[in-house]
Amino acid sequence: MLLVVAVLVLLFGLYLYKENTSIGITFVDIKSAGIPEGFNNYRIVQLSDIHDSEFGENNLDLVNKVKDLSPDAIFITGDLIDRNRYNLKQSLEIVRQLQFVAPFYYVTGNHEISTNDVENIKTELINLGVNVLSDESLIIESLTGDKMAIGGIEDPLSSNLNEHEYVELTVDKAFEEVPEDMFKILLSHRPEQFDVYVDRGIDLILSGHAHGGQIRIPGIGGVIAPGQGWFPKYTSGVHEENESRMIVSRGLGNSLVPIRVFNQPEIIAVTLKSDSQ
Repeated sequence: MLLVVAVLVLLFGLYLYKENTSIGITFVDIKSAGIPEGFNNYRIVQLSDIHDSEFGENNLDLVNKVKDLSPDAIFITGDLIDRNRYNLKQSLEIVRQLQFVAPFYYVTGNHEISTNDVENIKTELINLGVNVLSDESLIIESLTGDKMAIGGIEDPLSSNLNEHEYVELTVDKAFEEVPEDMFKILLSHRPEQFDVYVDRGIDLILSGHAHGGQIRIPGIGGVIAPGQGWFPKYTSGVHEENESRMIVSRGLGNSLVPIRVFNQPEIIAVTLKSDSQ
């Protein structure tokens, strides 16, 4: 009996090691009449909550998987670094290796704010050509002249305001000069503020922060997430309300809790599909 238990523990340990050190790719299609035809099949790769993790030597496992997806844009939705083992040089190397693959768009997470080095982080990213979105939007244009807006907000930890109030103010600020009928994409680290994004009429939100609930129970979902507590609602997948859809990445790295269970690190590949016919 003890031998059986020992074998089972060993096999489970090997499973956890493999799951925590390999990367899965989740493919998501977003179909909407609001997506301009010029952005049909536009591919976004979302990287979230990297937390100074390494996947292969010099992060080549991660870099090569992103390259193989041939993205039109790469979004980093916060917590590129980890405040507990802060290694900016290591995390920037991912960006450095991918900077000519596709345009980068980035927003802060709570860990960047916690380092008290956030301005330096932003400067280093800007020097690598990254579009650092700080409560603002950029309007991008397709080869056919169609336009859509990509906006991003700072993590609420950067303010003394109530989180809900802060997100309301910053989303409004980010899109204040964007035409109402333009397709709007928001990068925001915090998925628990989905009601704000819906209320503001944001078409597509990409978020992270929840780490997939850290431990996932098959058929139930994540167990615990910051800002949401036990058995949180927003830890993974696509959430839809009215005309808004939010994609929540399970992220790539870990922070205080070093182990994921039934919760493989993930890259999300989003393909926009115009439904204007």
